[in-house]
Amino acid sequence: MRPTAPYTRRPLAAGLLLSLLAACGGGEAVRADPPPAPAAIDPAPQPEPIRIGLALGGGAAKGFAHIGAIKMLEANGIQADVVAGTSAGSVVGALYASGVDPFKMQERAMALDESSLRDVRLFGGGLVQGQALQDYVNAEVGRLPIERMSKPFAAVATRLDNGDRVVFVRGNTGQAVRASSSVPGVFEPARIGERSYVDGGVVSPVPVDAARQLGADVVIAVDISSKAPGTTPTGMAGIVNQSITIMGQTLGRQELARADVVIRPSVNDIGPVSFEQRNAAILEGERAALAAMPQIRAKIAAAEQARSDKAAQRAAAHAAAQAPVDIDCGNRWVRRLNPFAKDRPCG
Repeated sequence: MRPTAPYTRRPLAAGLLLSLLAACGGGEAVRADPPPAPAAIDPAPQPEPIRIGLALGGGAAKGFAHIGAIKMLEANGIQADVVAGTSAGSVVGALYASGVDPFKMQERAMALDESSLRDVRLFGGGLVQGQALQDYVNAEVGRLPIERMSKPFAAVATRLDNGDRVVFVRGNTGQAVRASSSVPGVFEPARIGERSYVDGGVVSPVPVDAARQLGADVVIAVDISSKAPGTTPTGMAGIVNQSITIMGQTLGRQELARADVVIRPSVNDIGPVSFEQRNAAILEGERAALAAMPQIRAKIAAAEQARSDKAAQRAAAHAAAQAPVDIDCGNRWVRRLNPFAKDRPCG
């Protein structure tokens, strides 16, 4: 029987076979090393949720309508993330931002004795001092300063010396609300530090811009400001009052144009000191907010879609920027996130 060929000849035969294959390929060496495994790609940043802002305007006793509007918004699952208020709107806004729910606000509103807020100073021209209002607000919000509210809050006032709009976002809550609510001719100007302040409605009847400053993407404004009745007053006092109303109406229209939705409760027939009509004002706020609900939902949906589209674009660009590229560096494969990031990508 012939002996079996030794095993040492097999590697030689394999080597000859590889040499022949290389010759067929034009003499180029064949690399058997595969490209490295794909590099991990950092996840694209997720879009932040839409922030809803509430801008509550001034209107004295009409301000009870804000409570009804907030009740209806929350009943329909719409929670404000930031709140800005002017005058009466700053009172309701402060309570809401501090964490008081609208049903509790309604209870407190119905139990409120408005005479307890009229601290008239006899030697100050018969004007309301405003300290009682300041104390009331601080008690209702648990003496929280503005920066410690449950929701970001801003109270808008007017500097008396130069007419500048001032947005209070820090400090004593009751003091800021007092400044925002100091109606000229009714309240004494509020003194804070070296400056005096009067009602924010002088420069910002409905604080839409302040809500934007707090970071709102969608601003829902509640307008309870007085409107010119369409009749010509005869007495001097009537002429002055209506002229002031017209000026505020024109100024408010400009800022309201920057809101996404405007809720307008039918409270024009409620007088500035008609506290006995507080329940009617709350109901009107509910009705107006309910009527605006389809528009509110549409605006929120549009804002969410726009943000989602931008996020998708950013994610695509992020993924493209991180897409790994395998570079042939002669004797090895090199993986780069960007082969043009360096002059020598194989180095």
